[in-house]
Amino acid sequence: MLYQNAHLLQIRPASQQWVAGADMRVLPELKDAWLLTQNGRIKAFGPMSECPQGHQEKTLDCTDRILMPAWCDSHSHLVYAGNRESEWMDRLNGLTYEQVAARGGGIVNSAQLLNETPEEEIYQQSKLRLQEVISLGTGALEIKSGYGLTLEGELKMLRVIRRLKEEAPIPIRATFLAAHALPTRYKDDKAAYLQLVIDEMLPRVAGDGLADYIDVFCEKGYFDIQDTELLMEAGARYGLPAKIHVNQFNAFGGVAAAVRHGALSVDHLEELDPVDVRALAGSKTMPVALPGCSFFLGIPYTPGRTLIDAGLPLALATDFNPGSAPSGNMNLVVALACNKMKLTPEEAINAATLNGAYAMGLSSETGSITVGKRTNLILTKRNVSVSSFGYRFGSPLIQQVIEQ
Repeated sequence: MLYQNAHLLQIRPASQQWVAGADMRVLPELKDAWLLTQNGRIKAFGPMSECPQGHQEKTLDCTDRILMPAWCDSHSHLVYAGNRESEWMDRLNGLTYEQVAARGGGIVNSAQLLNETPEEEIYQQSKLRLQEVISLGTGALEIKSGYGLTLEGELKMLRVIRRLKEEAPIPIRATFLAAHALPTRYKDDKAAYLQLVIDEMLPRVAGDGLADYIDVFCEKGYFDIQDTELLMEAGARYGLPAKIHVNQFNAFGGVAAAVRHGALSVDHLEELDPVDVRALAGSKTMPVALPGCSFFLGIPYTPGRTLIDAGLPLALATDFNPGSAPSGNMNLVVALACNKMKLTPEEAINAATLNGAYAMGLSSETGSITVGKRTNLILTKRNVSVSSFGYRFGSPLIQQVIEQ
């Protein structure tokens, strides 16, 4: 396929895995350009003055349109059963997220429903969500387990994720998150549950090749730093790098622990101390902000401005889940990052494409206009500018999602 007269955005060399600090304000572009795809990959691109002629069966005129990499959503819980609308109503009536969880809601509620729901039904529900996020421009996606909290429940979720991965037109990464919360039967014996995760769940998950990463909800009332380090070490023994939930409600050293263990990403960071910023400096760990969660729960937004101004990179993701961020719309995430976290549109787009790809180990596959990368692309409507992604929040700016 040959795309002509396009405004190409986010052009990068193959060697560039992420951008950080002041460089996040730069989005390399080529106006009045062509791009050639073949067998699902970007084959070549350049200025229209050098456009190949007469050899393409299919061409598309992209005059006054941006052609850019699709969104890379590096943190989601897209596989779940049912919804938690009743808990949302509880919060509208004054309860906090923590109070809802203390009453038996939250993650434990989702776990009970998931374990009661047949695997095929979970797959069908999740497939519809996946189709929706792809239609909204998502071109790469990470999906976590963590609503099983039993051996069979976690395996059920990961099998569904594997099925979606095999069938989807976009790359998907699977993350094992059994340490999402304590199941009811282990609420007074965390050590026994951790032993179950390490001795029984991990060998099955790794043996069946069901996960790419391991995750832990490192938070007060859930899993502490010692628990998190124990699980990161266990995951490493099975070849599963860490992606860690940390600093959603409290900052108590989890970021530094994740960096020490070489975590690929640290996600949430709504609460951030100077020591966390120092811990990330010079590391290969990507900070990931989830502004949809802040919007829905009414909690602080990740201080992305602080991270970028300190010379660090930043990625953006949806946190799509039934309890705290029931939306997989990366367009909204980018707009929230601009309007609530004070990122520039260029910074937000870098965070939602190239840096997002890095945060799930997909830098070589997607996240930029680069020869050899997948043709997971977005074609905007006419007269959409870079600033439009932050300014025109809620407007449907995408003309076509290209998933070849």
